[in-house]
Amino acid sequence: MKYQNMRLLCMFDLPMETTVDKRQYRIFRKELIRNGFVMLQYSVYYRTIPNRSAGKKYKNALQKFLPNNGEIRLLAVSEKQFDDMQILVGQKSHQEILVGNKKLVAI
Repeated sequence: MKYQNMRLLCMFDLPMETTVDKRQYRIFRKELIRNGFVMLQYSVYYRTIPNRSAGKKYKNALQKFLPNNGEIRLLAVSEKQFDDMQILVGQKSHQEILVGNKKLVAI
């Protein structure tokens, strides 16, 4: 089945004990942002992708900057699955409301 417009979620749990850990965290987070990822929650970032194969491009880009320790997971979900996400406490961020499921938004 071919999906149109998916979300690639990057979830990570990285140590922040040593100066090397902190530096690797900062580098990884900056690379996420440089590759178009937006923060959904602390340590959970996402970006819109046209399909699963396009997600491989971002996986390869992020693999160049992986830290030595911690956990990092990527998950591709359809727009429908992402839109069906239930918020139990809190609310959608201004960014989520503004962008919705659109790829490009003029502000």
